[in-house]
Amino acid sequence: MKTQKYCTIYIVRHGQAKANVEEMVAGHLDSPLTVKGEGEAKSRAEDLKHIHFDAVFSSDLIRAKKTAEIIILGRQLAVNTTRLIRERNFGDWEGRPIKEVLEEDKKILERLSTLSEQGKRAFKMNYGYESDNDIAWRLITFLREIAVTFIGQTVLVVVHGSIMRATLMHLGFANYDELPPGSIENTGYVVLESDGVDFFIKETKGVNKVKAN
Repeated sequence: MKTQKYCTIYIVRHGQAKANVEEMVAGHLDSPLTVKGEGEAKSRAEDLKHIHFDAVFSSDLIRAKKTAEIIILGRQLAVNTTRLIRERNFGDWEGRPIKEVLEEDKKILERLSTLSEQGKRAFKMNYGYESDNDIAWRLITFLREIAVTFIGQTVLVVVHGSIMRATLMHLGFANYDELPPGSIENTGYVVLESDGVDFFIKETKGVNKVKAN
């Protein structure tokens, strides 16, 4: 495999956001980075300072855009934002405390645990909720376009935990139970190579795959 035939894509999760600390379901709602989140982004910027990025994209939500801006600070690059790679739309859950959701929708979550692998990925928790399949296809479609446009180059893409997780499952990195919700750390990242058709996972950091029962 000759690297120059592929686009190298660094997919990074945003730093800690206010909603993470407050344990709220953010989804499409904007939630700014915390001071800790900005520090995490600066630390990731240091880790990636040796990487030459030819272009930078991020979700249009402020927590992702700000993380991208911090990572490329001092480089002659602009952050291109798009709604296509936003976090999952959590439907009726958005803006609610996670603890409240878990208690009130216990039966829905119990039903989820009984489903097959494909059933889990297609499951919608409520009206307006995007399934794992829905959000994986959003990001995959975007990445295919990026890969074709930037063949032989390196691109930074800053997104969100759920959409990263669903995409990794879609690419065969792990199944649903091996990569549970919350398993991707703030500013955790994945390095992919792609020609717009195939994807090859080259590296992960802060992605905590667990052994399924």
